[in-house]
Amino acid sequence: MKSSKSYFIPMVTLWAWAMVTTAQVAPNVLFFLVDDLGYMDVGANHPGTFYETPHIDRLAAEGMRFTHKVCSPTRYSIMTGKYLTRAGATQFFSGKRSGRYAPAPFKDSMALSEITLAEAFKEAGYATFFAGKWHLGPNEAFWPEHQGFDVNRGGWKAGAPFKEGKYFTPYANPRLEDGPPGEHLPERLASETIDFMEAQKQKPFLAYVSFYSVHTPLMAPAALVAKYREKARKLGLDRQEVFQSEEQVWPNAKSPRRVRSVQSHATYAAMVESMDSQVGRVLDALTRLGIADHTIVCFTSDNGGLSTSEGSPTSNLPLRGGKGWLYEGGIQEPYLIKWPSMHHPGSTSSYPVSSVDFYPTLLELAGLPLKPDQHLDGVSLVPLLEGKTLLSRSMFWHYPHYSNQGGFPGGAIRSGPWKAIERYEDGTVHLYHLLDDPGETHDLSSQHPEKLASLRSELHRWYREVDAAFLQAKPNGPKAWRP
Repeated sequence: MKSSKSYFIPMVTLWAWAMVTTAQVAPNVLFFLVDDLGYMDVGANHPGTFYETPHIDRLAAEGMRFTHKVCSPTRYSIMTGKYLTRAGATQFFSGKRSGRYAPAPFKDSMALSEITLAEAFKEAGYATFFAGKWHLGPNEAFWPEHQGFDVNRGGWKAGAPFKEGKYFTPYANPRLEDGPPGEHLPERLASETIDFMEAQKQKPFLAYVSFYSVHTPLMAPAALVAKYREKARKLGLDRQEVFQSEEQVWPNAKSPRRVRSVQSHATYAAMVESMDSQVGRVLDALTRLGIADHTIVCFTSDNGGLSTSEGSPTSNLPLRGGKGWLYEGGIQEPYLIKWPSMHHPGSTSSYPVSSVDFYPTLLELAGLPLKPDQHLDGVSLVPLLEGKTLLSRSMFWHYPHYSNQGGFPGGAIRSGPWKAIERYEDGTVHLYHLLDDPGETHDLSSQHPEKLASLRSELHRWYREVDAAFLQAKPNGPKAWRP
């Protein structure tokens, strides 16, 4: 990699509150986002996982691990603090698959009028850096450098597939120069981040590292793939039947779609370890630079693990479904926050949290003024990090699209341990009690009709509040269901 580079960061005068005394330092923010990493893929969440994630586990041991993180379309919600339904950006950009009905119309960019998380920190004098997958706009006008990031290494248009090399140079990326032959993309993104932190270690910064891993195509260094093939052989996993039909795994399932039930995919495991090792490199650089004790670190994923399509490389069991589904396997992901001043490092919280919560949480941790008109749906998690409590709240999902992973168009609401899922093709509703039934195998609709009616009424009020769009009838097709 070409390493001796200089970064020109436009400087903004720090606000009076940021002109800290020698006893106080404005905290840095380091944010890791992984693509499609499942909740059960991380050792801290699943000690029996096939994959090795010592550096992510270390981060969990030093921070707070949230055991109920749920996603709305993640990239947009982290940047804006809003449910994406408010912006009409309810699908991954450029995804227009049809089924029995046409999908709801949706926008394919993050509006420039949004005051992004990066812009909020930049206006407070922070240097801002982005590395990796962007996926928030169709052309250069919407790339990271136009959404609050001073430096952009690799982030470009929606989807933005690399050429055949994807995870190895040549990258064919207009915001990332090709490296030496054989260079691995996660390592390159980590190196770019470390270079930036070294250049900015005397100033507060926001560094946002958005790995392309562990999204398909499944590609990893050959030596690591060989390591996990041998591990699978020694554990006898290479002799197990790793797929079952959906109806075999979950009673009363409506389709025979194959679901991976065993974690044993050597290439996927190698991708997980490759990503984890680069998280470790960046964390170690914080210590080497002497800035770890005033850096906030966040780690999460944008989707549940890919268990029902595209090779189904991982298993989310006992959670049901995977990427593209409204079941917990599709909406639960790893969620970690390390704050140097937190009261109980290594603690866990079962409070349900979401991507929208990062924005107000990070502003408060950094001592910056909140922007309630921007992060409308997020809540600050600082009380939890301080060992206190937060009032319970309902959480919502709205996905009026057909997933290429087999998930159905629908909406969902979670309130306490209760979760209701509504199917948009016909209005069918299911009710689950997640504490008793985390795998969502027992529909309690008939046993608790009052609870179902209450949750459904609240979900429909939320649809109206956020101006939700729904499936559309095809030409000469049946009329689409409406709530």
